[in-house]
Amino acid sequence: MIKPNIVVFFSDQQRFDSLGCNGQPLNVTPNLDKLASEGVNFKRAYTVQPVCGPARAVLQTGKYATEVGCFRNGISLPRDEKTVARRMREQGYNVAYVGKWHLASDAGGNNFRTTAVPLEFRGGYDSYWMASDALEFTSHGYGGYVHDYYNNRVEFSGYRTDCLTDYALNYIDAVAKEDDPFFLFLSHLEPHHQNDRDCFEGPHGSREKYADFTAPAELEKGKGDWESEYPDYLGCCNSLDRNLGRVVEKLKDLGIYEDTVIIYTTDHGCHFKTKLEDCTEGGYDDYKRGCYENVIHIPMIIRGGNFKGGLDNDKLVSLLDIPPTIMTLAGADGSNMQGRDLQNAVCADKWDDIVYIQISESFLGRALRTNRYTYCIYDPTKDPQEESCSSKYTERFLFDNEKDPQQKTNLINDPAYSDVRSDLRKLIIEYAQTAGEGIIEVTA
Repeated sequence: MIKPNIVVFFSDQQRFDSLGCNGQPLNVTPNLDKLASEGVNFKRAYTVQPVCGPARAVLQTGKYATEVGCFRNGISLPRDEKTVARRMREQGYNVAYVGKWHLASDAGGNNFRTTAVPLEFRGGYDSYWMASDALEFTSHGYGGYVHDYYNNRVEFSGYRTDCLTDYALNYIDAVAKEDDPFFLFLSHLEPHHQNDRDCFEGPHGSREKYADFTAPAELEKGKGDWESEYPDYLGCCNSLDRNLGRVVEKLKDLGIYEDTVIIYTTDHGCHFKTKLEDCTEGGYDDYKRGCYENVIHIPMIIRGGNFKGGLDNDKLVSLLDIPPTIMTLAGADGSNMQGRDLQNAVCADKWDDIVYIQISESFLGRALRTNRYTYCIYDPTKDPQEESCSSKYTERFLFDNEKDPQQKTNLINDPAYSDVRSDLRKLIIEYAQTAGEGIIEVTA
């Protein structure tokens, strides 16, 4: 398989533990569980930016969000950026994008939330396009519209996940007849909440189907909205799984399943409004935007090529590692990308088990997730909506995930962990420099 087809099946705001292969007790994700049994399930995958737009900027460029300039929502991807799609085009790939883009509108007068995204704002996806910049503004769980390559409005009436997958399947049908390999990025909104209705919109019947759920261990009764919203949330996840199954069946029917690498992941997790008190002045949060495990820990399964065997991989990996992995698979130019080829996480013994995380919108922060600890620093004097970096940070959180997996106890002021904090402080200063943030100062 010299140049495999590559499909990125991307969800939004999906928790790691929503998958059966990651501990979900209900039968929510049978197709994903099957994919994991054939490929590699990265059990400790993490986002590097728990906000929708910035996480997408990372995936489209292989750079930290602050390097690209998209450190929060509402900042468009630089039009001259050498994106994954443009690099794939250089290797003869047909490139397609379906679903939520979230990288075109900004405060500079480019507002495409409800209108077509012009070609120059699409990050190089110039073969096939069926998308909205802000899908939650052009659709609901049932019904809505996207725009096609020619900027025509295309309306749909069924469940959103089904309809977006229909567009992707139409593309696969058409491109399978061509000689060139294809790269398809299918970006769903589910299980993200529906903004204008402030709820999760699973398929009809989700509340009954998943009424007997087992609550994730860290969620407390009476705090947040999970008690009423979790069944619909699981319904959204089940719909994603069913549609992944449709993609797999299409690839098999066309005889190209074994020639295709499938990457399944998401932008960040979800704390169900249980951590809103962490915001600093000017900050905002609803379901993510923090350093907690339920926010940064994400599902990631890859099947195809060297990703085979039904393996559970326990190395710490991140969204930043996906773009260079795609480059290596396609034989494309991966220069100036920050991440690492995930094939090495599978095949090589040596791997740096640290993930560096940038936090915005709720507070201006940075975090490290190591094998054992979660360590977070912040600058409470900065406006997290307007300022991307700081030169001076203060320690804010330290969690010992081995002793306290539910992160109930903040150890940042515990003298017993002073040496741990000292080591992590040095590490986070190094990682900030690697991310292009210059030399920072961290105080207790």
